[in-house]
Amino acid sequence: MKKTLVGVLAAAMLFTGAGTVMAAPAGSAQKQLDGLTKEHRFPAALGTTTEANGRATAYTSGTAELGKRTPVPKNGQVRAGSNTKAFVAVAVMQLVADKKVELDKPINHYLPGAVKDDRITVRQLLNHTSGLANYTGYLGLEKFEDVRHRYFEPRELLDVGNANPVTNEPGEKFKYSNTNYVLLGLLVQKVTGRPVAEVVENRVIKKAGLQDTYWPGVGDETIRGKHPKGYSKTGNGIEDVTEMDPSWGWAAGQIISTTKDLNSFYRALLKGELVPRAQVQEMQKTVDTAGEMWPGARYGLGIASSPLSCGGVSWGHGGDIHGFETRGGVTESGRAFTVAVTALPGTFQDTPEEAGKAHDAVLATVDAALCGAK
Repeated sequence: MKKTLVGVLAAAMLFTGAGTVMAAPAGSAQKQLDGLTKEHRFPAALGTTTEANGRATAYTSGTAELGKRTPVPKNGQVRAGSNTKAFVAVAVMQLVADKKVELDKPINHYLPGAVKDDRITVRQLLNHTSGLANYTGYLGLEKFEDVRHRYFEPRELLDVGNANPVTNEPGEKFKYSNTNYVLLGLLVQKVTGRPVAEVVENRVIKKAGLQDTYWPGVGDETIRGKHPKGYSKTGNGIEDVTEMDPSWGWAAGQIISTTKDLNSFYRALLKGELVPRAQVQEMQKTVDTAGEMWPGARYGLGIASSPLSCGGVSWGHGGDIHGFETRGGVTESGRAFTVAVTALPGTFQDTPEEAGKAHDAVLATVDAALCGAK
C-alpha cells in the first residue's frame, strides 16, 4: 500500500495505494462485508447493491458502536469524503452546459488572482492536473485532535494551497490535490452568486432524488440521520470521531450520504439525468493516474474509472475522511455498488501490510458486487 498511515490517508482524502486489483473470493455481498469486519477488523461495514432496473438491496456487518452489539443501521449515513468532488463537478458541468463556464479557460478568468499561474484551467482543476499543492498536507490533520473542532474558511484553505510549492506544470500530469476543488467551489459561488452548498443541494442532490444526502451547514458537527459511529487514530488512541467540523474538507469532501444514495447519484450521472450527454462524455475523458491510484484507474472530470476483473470498467469516485472510507461505482449496464467502512485502513490493523490488505479488501468487495455476487 502506497500510503498506509491513517493520518496521511485522511489528510489527503485520497483513494490511493492498492498494489493490485483483485477479484474478491466467490460469495454473497453479505459474505464480503462480513470479511471486512471479521477478518480485517473494521467496526462496521455497510453496502448497497443497485441493479440495472433500480432495485436496491442493503447489507450490513459488525457493530455501529465499539464495545457494544449495536446493530448497524441499513443504509445508514456516513461522511462521504471525496465523493463530494463528483457532486461539485456536476455543478460545474451544469454551468458549462449553460455556457456560463468554459472548461479550457483559466480559472483566473472567473476568479481574478485566485492562483499565481494564469495558465491553470477549469479542466485542469477538475482532473487534478493543475499542479497546485494539496492544502490538506499542510493543515496538521495528522494531529486530528488539534483541528477536529476547528472551523476553516474556504479562502483559508486556498491560501494554504497557494503558499506551498506546485508539484508540476499545468496539464503535465495527474497529481491529486484537494485545492483544485476548493477553487471549483469558489467558481460555482462566483458564477451563480449563491453558496456552493445550496447550489449542490438544489441542482444536484434534489435533481437526483437523493433522500439522505446533504451538505452540512456551517458549524454542524453531527450526522443528522441514523448512522454508525466512525473511528480514527489520534494522539489519544483510537477515538470515536463521528462528530467533527468537516469544513476542512469543504468542496473537496464535506458531504454526508448513504451507500444507496451514492449508487443513485452515480447512476443518474452516467444516464445523463444530471448533465447533458455531451457533458457526461467530457467527464469521461480521462488521464492516467500514474501510480497515484490503484492499477488501471483513470481520472476524468470529477469521476474515475476502475477496471473490473470480469471485464469493462466501473465509474465512481470514493472518499477517505476521518472515521469513514467509501468505495463504489456503477457499470456501463447500470449495476451499482457502494461500500462504507467505519474507519480508514490502518486504524485497527497492526501493520502496514495488514492495512494494505484491508484497503485491497474494500476494493475487492466492490469488484465482486459489480461482477455479479448476490
